[in-house]
Amino acid sequence: MDIEVIGVGGYDEVGRNMTAVRCGKEIVVFDMGLRLDQVMIHEDAEIENMHSLDLIQMKAIPDDTMMNTVEGSVKAIVCTHGHLDHIGAIPKLAHRYNAPIISTPYTTELIRQQIAGEQKFGVNNKLFALKAGQKYTISQHLTLEFVRTQHSIIDTVTAVLHTPHGAVVYACDFKLDRTPVIGEPPDFARLRQIGKEGVLALIVEAVNIHSKGRCPSERIARDLVRDTLTSYEDDKGAIIVSTFSSHISRIKTITECAHEIGRKPVLLGRSMEKYSSAAEQMKLVSFPQTTSMFGNRRTVDRTLRRVMKSGPENFVLVVTGAQGEPGATLSRIGAGETPYKIQKGDKILFSAKVIPNPLNYGQRYLLETRLKMAGARIHDELHVSGHAYLEDHYEFVNLLNPQHVIPAHGGLGMTGAYADFVGGLGYTLQNDLHLFKNGQRVKLN
Repeated sequence: MDIEVIGVGGYDEVGRNMTAVRCGKEIVVFDMGLRLDQVMIHEDAEIENMHSLDLIQMKAIPDDTMMNTVEGSVKAIVCTHGHLDHIGAIPKLAHRYNAPIISTPYTTELIRQQIAGEQKFGVNNKLFALKAGQKYTISQHLTLEFVRTQHSIIDTVTAVLHTPHGAVVYACDFKLDRTPVIGEPPDFARLRQIGKEGVLALIVEAVNIHSKGRCPSERIARDLVRDTLTSYEDDKGAIIVSTFSSHISRIKTITECAHEIGRKPVLLGRSMEKYSSAAEQMKLVSFPQTTSMFGNRRTVDRTLRRVMKSGPENFVLVVTGAQGEPGATLSRIGAGETPYKIQKGDKILFSAKVIPNPLNYGQRYLLETRLKMAGARIHDELHVSGHAYLEDHYEFVNLLNPQHVIPAHGGLGMTGAYADFVGGLGYTLQNDLHLFKNGQRVKLN
């Protein structure tokens, strides 16, 4: 049985991730992601109503037409977590494959919601929720295992495909957080054991390979947020915090700090409500009882009117728009498009970094400038990353000791830097280290 790795998407950029692993005539697909900035360039793009071929042409989703040239049939589609750059293309592409979609319980719920909102295609693939620590038999020769890890969205795993020639480990995305705010630390013992059993290939994210040292724990972000929020205990101005809607651990911290200083936490924005309510309903998180959340735009505006009337000093608003995205709650507040008017001295806290691309930098600059002109005081960088740094990668490779390494989830600047790093560990290009562009493939045995 020959084993081949096919880089479908996410090897020329950060986003639209999709990798296929062929074992003989059986194929397992990992991820079907979206690249949001490509969609945002086309302001009137409504993804739900668009055809997959148009989205492929826009470079917004993986070009999986190349899968027609791969011999064999897809037996499973596997998603390790619920970020859109990993699951966002499922409503557009999954129906082409007669295969179940296997993901963690929270990820499965997010995928179910996405499929329900799809207007163009009917996606009837069976959804199967697999918990961290569990295994799923794909076929006589292939078994899938989910190993617990940490990332900036809850219920993330590292996927391990057990083949007759050793394990293929798919680690996009992860951080080695030993003191997480929600959930348990990564399962180091199981990773070490898999390394001893034999890892044929490691397909691994390269997003933060340029960052030296170790990625700080989410507990550090919790302390940063708490330190800032609690210092405004007696302040009479508004406090507005913007973070990633999917970052449930961070939202938990913000709501708890708001409660601590006697303010009601209010979550505002469509995606904010979507991610948080799903996590709460699944009992993966509990927010303070005083927390409320609103997603519908008219309800958001009605809530903002109520906040203005009863006094902004009674609330902490947790809002979408940390990237300055048009239409997000904070962007609309900044542009004066909501009933909430920024007052001199209002605090705006950004608990998120700008995702590094020119469009986001431009939008965030515009948003901050508008907020400052209205008299707001801005606090930035109350954040830690969800992606492993250089020393984490060093530990990870040593745990698994893979025969082959394939850097993924990044343009050539990132994957090339990863190749430099593992070159120092003895791996050599075109031998046991493989650098891909989208559409490239390599046989491993």
